[in-house]
Amino acid sequence: MGRTNSFLLRVLCLCMFVATSFGQTSVLTWHYDNARTGANTNETILTPANVKASLFGKLFTQPVDGIVVAQPLYLPNVSIPGAGVHNVVYVVTMHDTVYAFDADNNAGNNAAPLWQTSLIPLGATTLPATLQRCNGETKFTEIGILSTPVIDPATGIMYVVSKTYENGTAVFRLHALDVTTGREKLGGAAVISATFNGLGTTTTFNSLSHLNRPGLLLLKGNIYLGFGSNGCNWNNQGWVLAYDASTLQQKGVFTTEPGKHLASVWQKGAGLSSDSAGNIYAEAAEGYFNPGTHFGTSVMKYTQSSNDLVLADWFAPYNTVALSQLDLDMNNAVLILPDQPGPHPHVAIASGKEGTLYVLDRDNMGQFCSTCTTTDEHIVQELT
Repeated sequence: MGRTNSFLLRVLCLCMFVATSFGQTSVLTWHYDNARTGANTNETILTPANVKASLFGKLFTQPVDGIVVAQPLYLPNVSIPGAGVHNVVYVVTMHDTVYAFDADNNAGNNAAPLWQTSLIPLGATTLPATLQRCNGETKFTEIGILSTPVIDPATGIMYVVSKTYENGTAVFRLHALDVTTGREKLGGAAVISATFNGLGTTTTFNSLSHLNRPGLLLLKGNIYLGFGSNGCNWNNQGWVLAYDASTLQQKGVFTTEPGKHLASVWQKGAGLSSDSAGNIYAEAAEGYFNPGTHFGTSVMKYTQSSNDLVLADWFAPYNTVALSQLDLDMNNAVLILPDQPGPHPHVAIASGKEGTLYVLDRDNMGQFCSTCTTTDEHIVQELT
């Protein structure tokens, strides 16, 4: 999707016909919650009777300066300096701009944002897609803010990852923005870099070759980021990085392919997941597979241990090598289900391009069945 002739894209606000005072459920992260259920369990107004063309639909549009890939977020009753209290929709663009719009938009189409912030440093630009490569696959014209941010309502901080092009170098930064003003907090943004030491080799994070696609995860005072393919598997690995939400100091690094390439953590933009016990979950795309060390077409479970991000468990389908060869990789968020009765109270669902649903016991994910030939018999259930 390219830009329009006026270099503007429109954010479409699909809103209820009822008074906006009802819309008080915050949307702070990708698909409402860290379990990635996509469920607004506070919804009491929408019904099949009132969701129809005559009563429900687009109310207004707002211009922005680039492609919008990330999910917009929503925070009610935000006190904007000099502008009073507003219900706010936050929108980020691939031109590295963050917008705060009045969700009620009493001013109509093209109303000025409550604030907007560019995350491009002086003398820099967004990364041209031709340098990023793979723009034939993604259709992106520039790379800026791609992933869905996350908001901490307790501190009033929105965490955002930007990508810029500075003096011939691609740079990722983790920003902590004040939701009321868009200004940087915590002393300014942190440049993202990483090295992983394991299996007798050191693997270094290459900013140019990666996209930060999965939605950000805020969990127990840490921010978790996923990285991977730029769209056509050029010199990339899968990465999960942890940062302290109060200092932006790095608190853990994991790569899915130490010393090798592929196994991207991209998830079609879906957020990294977590359960109530504080475990973190991610899916890896196609790549080299070696049980326990390299995780092509696999599901990973992590725990945070002080300043380390530790692999606690994992699962790979019995036919993971064949799936990787056919580009049928794992590419969604891991869905965390509510506790269940019976022998498997803690369940998650993983899936990928093949269309198979893997029902996993989070307490024993099954890892890899080398003797299975037609189905994964060592997990809770497999639905094709």
